[in-house]
Amino acid sequence: MDNDALRSMGWRERLYVIIFFTNTSAGRRFDTWLLFVILASLLVVMFDSVAVYSDRYGVLLDGLEWLFTGIFLIEYLVRIYCHPEPRRYVFSFYGAIDLLSVVPAFIALFYPDAEYLLVVRAIRMLRVFRVLKLTQYLSQANFLLVALRGSKQKIIVFLLSVTTMVLIYGTLMYVIEGPENGFTSIPMSIYWAVVTITTVGFGDIVPHTPLGKALATLVMITGYSIIAVPTGIFTAELATAMRTDSLQHRCPTCEKLSHEPNAAFCSRCGSQLFKRAEHGADS
Repeated sequence: MDNDALRSMGWRERLYVIIFFTNTSAGRRFDTWLLFVILASLLVVMFDSVAVYSDRYGVLLDGLEWLFTGIFLIEYLVRIYCHPEPRRYVFSFYGAIDLLSVVPAFIALFYPDAEYLLVVRAIRMLRVFRVLKLTQYLSQANFLLVALRGSKQKIIVFLLSVTTMVLIYGTLMYVIEGPENGFTSIPMSIYWAVVTITTVGFGDIVPHTPLGKALATLVMITGYSIIAVPTGIFTAELATAMRTDSLQHRCPTCEKLSHEPNAAFCSRCGSQLFKRAEHGADS
């Protein structure tokens, strides 16, 4: 949309295009400045959480926070005003996030710790995908979703198997070590088994008896043995998804699938399915 078409619109329609779309220079400038303001407000919240800066610049930080809150509140009300379906915006994902970025400041008047909920404004940085035109990269995330769906059952079975092992190891360690060595209950022993089998090893509970140390050694070896299993399952499914996508000849422009095996051009938009260099190499 060009600037002439934007100027020919009414005031409310012009606001709607500028605020909700990025296909105009004014819309891109608005979202870019909005992202800078969001980032600045996040920095204020982070500095306010540091005692040194909070004690020295508390009044300034509070003033800046209320300034940003006022800006976001005005922006939220303007979005409701100019949207052709205000109810649809209010109950949308971004509408809820925009509201949540304002509410904590007022809740903090009664519950001071609530001011740190303002970090929810970081979610608003998702608008960068619209401003910088990075949405084409989101299509690559489809591979991850396909791989997750394909490996879901395998990973569930794996997690159930690990849970069973943790229950067994924890119960055995409780029987072997007992409360006198820090394993005061079966849940506490299961906690130790989880920490050990995941190779975290906090060290807050350790076995003392020879048999307990032998069992701990077995748990450690088991942890190293199974840690690569979910990664391998997911990687295999991801490779399958990418291989299937390449066989379907996805159009790089409109992303249409299921072209003819020997098709060189997209049947929807006419774009080349492969680069010219690839055709040259094949010939």
